[in-house]
Amino acid sequence: MNPDELLRRHRAVMPGWIALYYERPIELVRGEGFKVWDSEGNEYLDFFGGIVTTISGHAVPEIVEVVRSQAERIFHSSTLYLIRNQILLAEKLVELSPISGENKVFFVGSGSEANEAALLFATTYRNSGEVIALRGSYHGGSYGAMSVTGQAPWRATSRSALDVSYAINPHPAYGPLGPEEAAGDVRNLIETATTGHVAAFIAEPIQGVGGFIEPPPGYFRRVKEILDETGILFISDEVQTAFGRTGDHFWGIEAHGVEPDLITMAKGIGNGLAMGAVMGRAEIMDSLSPKLHISTFGGNHLATAGAFANLNFILENGLQHNAREVGGYLKRRLEGIANEHEIVAEVRGRGLMLGVELGDAVAVNRVLELCRERGVLFGKGGLRGSAIRISPPLTVTREAAEEAAGVLESAIAGIGEGGR
Repeated sequence: MNPDELLRRHRAVMPGWIALYYERPIELVRGEGFKVWDSEGNEYLDFFGGIVTTISGHAVPEIVEVVRSQAERIFHSSTLYLIRNQILLAEKLVELSPISGENKVFFVGSGSEANEAALLFATTYRNSGEVIALRGSYHGGSYGAMSVTGQAPWRATSRSALDVSYAINPHPAYGPLGPEEAAGDVRNLIETATTGHVAAFIAEPIQGVGGFIEPPPGYFRRVKEILDETGILFISDEVQTAFGRTGDHFWGIEAHGVEPDLITMAKGIGNGLAMGAVMGRAEIMDSLSPKLHISTFGGNHLATAGAFANLNFILENGLQHNAREVGGYLKRRLEGIANEHEIVAEVRGRGLMLGVELGDAVAVNRVLELCRERGVLFGKGGLRGSAIRISPPLTVTREAAEEAAGVLESAIAGIGEGGR
């Protein structure tokens, strides 16, 4: 079945709002490391990693073998029974946690579910339905996660079970406020737009769908001081930033010298397996007691076996170090491109989580098309779809980064010369 026929059948049975990249969508059928192939045999450098997910690479033998071995034994039992790999994975995460004291972990099937669960824990623990989120944020496509998402294009409904207030993002794209003034806006929201008894503040260390926007140094530290005055919990949404992707730190929030109360994670934890988790202070995680709860699919045998193997692969192969080294090289290369081409408004991000702001969604779409034609897959994001997102597997080499940067530069040059 060729891609055109597959697209026709896709449109016949799938909702029309499901986004597809490219004027002629492609079907990826095979992957190896940081390379993928489509159904017509075309080879690409994968520099989006399944939306910041394939952190260790495609078809990693050490992970594949563990998943295959587990699949031959048992896929599923539910949390009504002990699951060995679930416990081993939770122990490893707790060992790596930046949250002091006793930590516990709850497993789910996605980043949206992880944020839903974190909001449930926070609102139950604090006995409050009020939450503060950042403008430009994205926390998932489920009902509750969507309600704390600060981007109109990603909110299918304005309805919510939560009372949400949105703080100003301290980035030039959202206004002129610096870190101290923007933190003051959080205080002002607490004092004016809430009852004063807020459950949680939720934020991404680097906004993913927002276009890889990072708050300036000092912002989160000042916000945390304000939150601590009344006991408001800090939820760090690490669905895209965790597991060494930002290079300098294992968890994205560590770059800001702040200790959150809850961390949510997904994407990279499973390297493509449907997997997510919430980790946090034990008293918060236990706050649903004495009620009884289960998870049918969260932390199942197959997903936790693969995730545990993936986490060990990241640690044993120094992928965080590679993210820092290759990501640093790639960012410098991108900054050089920005200096040569006026269409590039900003290069931002850390490690192998980099954004190139063009300020024009049409230009971004054209650049992505040109790069695909030349064998590189990038992503896009930003409040208006005006940023290119770059997030290859952390196994990527400097040579591949240089090749991808060269392709990107030639595409940007074409756009700048009127190729739009």
